[in-house]
Amino acid sequence: MAYWALKIILTPILRVIYRVRVEGREHLPPSGPLILASNHHSFMDSIFLPLCVPRRVTFVAKAEYFESWKTAWFFRAVGMIPLKREGGSASERALAAAREVLTGGGVLGIYPEGTRSPDGRLYRGHTGVARLAVQCGAPVVPVAQFGTAEVQPIGVMVPRLLKRVTVRMGPPLRADEHHAGGEEGPGSLDGAALRAFTDEVMGAIAALSGQERVGDYAKRDLGLLAAPGSDAEPTPVPG
Repeated sequence: MAYWALKIILTPILRVIYRVRVEGREHLPPSGPLILASNHHSFMDSIFLPLCVPRRVTFVAKAEYFESWKTAWFFRAVGMIPLKREGGSASERALAAAREVLTGGGVLGIYPEGTRSPDGRLYRGHTGVARLAVQCGAPVVPVAQFGTAEVQPIGVMVPRLLKRVTVRMGPPLRADEHHAGGEEGPGSLDGAALRAFTDEVMGAIAALSGQERVGDYAKRDLGLLAAPGSDAEPTPVPG
C-alpha cells in the first residue's frame, strides 16, 4: 500500500523536476516473473526505475537500512526488502530473497555490476542474474539509465534538482536457449553458460547505454545487494 501511495505522489513530481523520459516500455511483460537488469550510477537509479515501470519493482537491500524506523518505512515504500541475516552466505541469502520475489510472479530489479560504476564505464557483470533467470524461468529486460549520476553522484547526500533523466529498456532476453544441464541437473546452467548469458545481458545493456565496457569487476561500495549470488562468483577469466 505504501509503495503505490508513494509512487502516485512521487511520479508526477520527479518526472517534472527531472524531465524523465522513458523508452522501450513496450518490452515489459505485463505479468509473470521478470528481472530488470540495469547499469548503475547512483542510488537514484533505484528511485527512477520503479517510477517508469507500471508493475511493482522490488530490490534486495542490506538489513541495516531497516534497523531505524526513521528510514525503514521509506526503503519498504520504494520496494526494497531486507536481506535475511540467518543461514548461509550473504550471496545465498540474497539469492533466496530474490527467488521469493520471482517465484511469486514479481519484478526484481538488480544491478549485475554489483555496485555503482566509479567512472561511468560498464563493468563486468556477476552471474547472479543468469542463475535467477534460469532457476525462476524469468526473462531479463536490460535497462540503461542516463543522468542519475548528475542527480546524485557517489558521496553526495542530497539529490540535485533540474537534471534530465532517461530510462531506456531493451527486448527481453531468456536464459533457456543457453541451457546446458549443469551439475545441478535440469533447469541449471554450468559455469560457462552462466558466464555466457551474463555477458549477453551486459552486452545488451552496453548497446542501450553506449557505455565503454570494462573486463574487470567494479570495486564494491555500500548499498543495495545489487547482484545476488555475486559472492559466489567463480574466479574471473579473460574476455
